[in-house]
Amino acid sequence: MSPYIAEFIGTALVVLLGDGAVANVLLARTKGKGADLIVIVMGWAMAVFIAVYVTASFSGAHLNPVVTVSLALAGKFAWAKVPGYVAAQMLGIGISLGGPTGYAMSPARDLSPL
Repeated sequence: MSPYIAEFIGTALVVLLGDGAVANVLLARTKGKGADLIVIVMGWAMAVFIAVYVTASFSGAHLNPVVTVSLALAGKFAWAKVPGYVAAQMLGIGISLGGPTGYAMSPARDLSPL
């Protein structure tokens, strides 16, 4: 697997699973509605764990543009790879936020008082 594809998939997994944990606790009509903060914390922890486990051997599992740029500034990552990694990570973030932020939102369904 290409390191860029790995970064795309890993970043998308982190955001999608982490935001899913938050949505489970905050949204009405979910099984986790009103749960403690530990549910969100564990959801994000598992999201990061799964993404790192899946992508570490292919790309180093940066999974965040800040990590990629910081490693390059420290001289531990080639600057030539930074644009590709950051682009893949930003695409992963954008793709994974479609559902949780209302890409397919239906106001009649999602905002109804029922």
